[in-house]
Amino acid sequence: MSLDAQILTALRGAGGGSVSGAELSQRLGVSRAAVWARIDELRSLGYEIEASPHLGYRFLSAPDVLHADDLLSRLGETKVIGRDIRVFESTTSTNDVIEKLAHDGVKEGIVVFAELQTRGRGRLGRKWMSPGGKGLWFSVLLRPELAPQAITQLTVASATALRRAIESQTGLKPEIKWPNDLLLSGKKVSGILTELSAELDRVKYVILGIGVDVNLNAGDFPSELRNAATSLKVELGRSLSRAELAVEILRELDADYARVAGGSFPAVADEWEAHCTTIGREVAIRTGDRQVRGRAESLGEDGALLLRTEHGHLERVVGGDVTLEK
Repeated sequence: MSLDAQILTALRGAGGGSVSGAELSQRLGVSRAAVWARIDELRSLGYEIEASPHLGYRFLSAPDVLHADDLLSRLGETKVIGRDIRVFESTTSTNDVIEKLAHDGVKEGIVVFAELQTRGRGRLGRKWMSPGGKGLWFSVLLRPELAPQAITQLTVASATALRRAIESQTGLKPEIKWPNDLLLSGKKVSGILTELSAELDRVKYVILGIGVDVNLNAGDFPSELRNAATSLKVELGRSLSRAELAVEILRELDADYARVAGGSFPAVADEWEAHCTTIGREVAIRTGDRQVRGRAESLGEDGALLLRTEHGHLERVVGGDVTLEK
């Protein structure tokens, strides 16, 4: 953890009280002058930190920006996801950055955020609108010990984690639309893009790309999306702290990744089904040039959707473009 992250952790840990420069210096193993220099730098980034010659330093507030050291100090220790966090002001796509890191052999758990994506993407090659400073656009590198055909479990687990985090921070109750969307008022508020590199029987790495529309106004969406997309701000009527939501999402993702890795996917699947708007509905699913219709019955053990077709067959579907028909 960087010096800035350690300072922010110590100041937040004071619970609104002050921490002396001498105590920070001793705890962090640096001079008081070094502590002062780092706090001065944090102030220049928009952090409000009060300094008193008698009491020391007191944390007051953080700016509405994504700052890796701040996110790490808020998050604390996790098992895997979030042990390394990087934030870019702008990038093409956070999935692109993670893919390069994966090829470089970086350990799993690294998370890359971008304040702005210039070529954010969703499933089936669609463009994901990612305006600066208004959402959470990020990707996670995982190296799970799962068979390639079981990777759908990670999309399912990510959806349950996202749903819990959003409800915890907002009180809103998102519904899950198979395979990768979260809905509020019937409109998309978040999406998951899972990309995989694998050999025949072994996963090399998985990239979880996640987008959450946090503080977008209704007018920020293009006209063609206004009936299909929404944001947490639109649904709540107020803005949210993106950093607080980001940290809660990472905690929940880490928890559900541990559940999947530990063999507890059935419990994750039960939670997913309880909040899924697709199960029990008549749907049409298009995969490439093929379309199948039927009733979505449940999730399979590997995370695939089990569909009772219009001809009475039970078909296993691992992906596609879903339209709810009834």
